[in-house]
Amino acid sequence: MADYDYDLFVIGGGSGGVRAARVAAGETGAKVALAEEDRYGGTCVIRGCVPKKLMVFASEFSGTADVANAYGWNMTPGTFDWRQFRDHLNTELDRLEGVYRSLLKNSGVETFDTRAKLKDAHTVELSTGETKTAKTILIATGGHPVRPDIPNADMGIVSDDIFHLETLPKSILIIGGGYIACEFACILHGLGVEVTQYYRGAQILRGFDDEARGLIAESMRERGINLHTGTNIVQMGPASDDHSGATPTASDAAMGAGAQQDLVMAHGGVKTASNPDHTGPIWVKSTMGHENVFDMVLFATGRDPNSTDMGLEDTGIDIGRRGEIIVDEYSKTAVDSVYAIGDVTNRVNLTPVAIREGMAFVETAFKDNPTAVDHDLIPSAVFTQPEMGTVGLSEEDAREQEEVEIYCTSFRPMRTAFAGQPDRVLMKLVVSKATRKVLGCHIVAPDAGEMIQLAGVAIKMGATKEDFDRTVAVHPTMSEEIVTMRTPMRTA
Repeated sequence: MADYDYDLFVIGGGSGGVRAARVAAGETGAKVALAEEDRYGGTCVIRGCVPKKLMVFASEFSGTADVANAYGWNMTPGTFDWRQFRDHLNTELDRLEGVYRSLLKNSGVETFDTRAKLKDAHTVELSTGETKTAKTILIATGGHPVRPDIPNADMGIVSDDIFHLETLPKSILIIGGGYIACEFACILHGLGVEVTQYYRGAQILRGFDDEARGLIAESMRERGINLHTGTNIVQMGPASDDHSGATPTASDAAMGAGAQQDLVMAHGGVKTASNPDHTGPIWVKSTMGHENVFDMVLFATGRDPNSTDMGLEDTGIDIGRRGEIIVDEYSKTAVDSVYAIGDVTNRVNLTPVAIREGMAFVETAFKDNPTAVDHDLIPSAVFTQPEMGTVGLSEEDAREQEEVEIYCTSFRPMRTAFAGQPDRVLMKLVVSKATRKVLGCHIVAPDAGEMIQLAGVAIKMGATKEDFDRTVAVHPTMSEEIVTMRTPMRTA
């Protein structure tokens, strides 16, 4: 048997890579190394799930005073201090990165704070020029946000940049209609930013249940987000006197319409991590012919796998159209000694899935127990306001497969209805008419992500509508509606 420096070399220090490395080292005694060119914790901990969810929490406090006053509290709305929040956020992220580093160290994993790529099927080349050999190599490099291919796109920011802003803009245009675009639209609106959102499709959140995403779009508009569907950006550039025909945003109109130069000066502009030299407002023209000026433009137009310049093609690894590494059900590439997990494979791009894939990899490659990850019926949440929790098939996908019954209700929740607010929630079950199994559950409501986790257990177990019916409701709660709907709203 050939001698190698390591039994396993992991490229990527995100959630999936770290889990695989420390489990392989800690549970099997394998000699393991890991290389990470940026920060440990990856997208989820450093520039995704964790900081975003903390921003969600921060943004939700903006409406606290209004609700509290309706309940008899004498409260006045406060102001949001972005820099205080950001500094506290950075401290928390530093702490979490330290936890990840400690987990690796305590498991006996050797770490390299540098970029790594493949040299051959058993050799990794570090950016320092060093080479390391390993019997098995695991690629867990994640993904990155992309910008559209239009002139001056570098004037806009991407989701990674949000957490590093020196100041919040007064106005922002968000391009995109996926969960990242919609979440940040709600977050920034809640933090006091005037938000406009363009999405080229007919409705936001493509791929989710139509009824659920329709309610979220309606709620976003009711809250004051200027959402435009069927609209995209065609031109952008620095705002100047030449853009006198541009339509001012609502905050500009409130200032009073004067010369275009006054409009430009009113927008302070915000330096960004991706374009630190840009400090002026941005002029934008849409496919509808409208011209507007914004402090900032955020592109939330998709993510691609981090697979470029890694020596993959030279090693014989198959790469997909978007740069994803092609793997089999056991996360093995076309090269027997090389595996890949997480977003770089573009299968199901969720942190818990990457972690599950990392653990399955260890079972397969180091415990002689070939284990495939079940990517079916994975619960997920979209942290808009209100949230959406979903598991299983949408009504649209289910009815293409078989005849289904739809149990659905929408109502004003007690907490905000008492305060005179228009918020509505949605509870929906998609049920097979033949087998009575619940094929999908979709919830739009505050804390929907918490509810869908438990619904996901039942649906993964194959629960039927009658199983739901036999469950006694917890009253008074929003979630009780999931087990009290007796008559189908429609058959599809």
